[in-house]
Amino acid sequence: MLVLSRKVGEEIIIGDDIHVTVVAVQGDKVRIGITAPKEVAVDRQEIHDKRINFLSEVAVLAPPVRCLLNP
Repeated sequence: MLVLSRKVGEEIIIGDDIHVTVVAVQGDKVRIGITAPKEVAVDRQEIHDKRINFLSEVAVLAPPVRCLLNP
């Protein structure tokens, strides 16, 4: 893990097209803004975990799909 110190308004750049900006610091809370291409998913950890669990449940519950064009 890389640990960096940043001040409000300063950025961290990941690759060529992901920018993480420190927007505000209030007490023990830090607000960040993330700019990334549309094809890059950006989620909080708890939302990411829910999405992964949901997708794995759907994959298990969904019946196989038959192609009607080539029976």
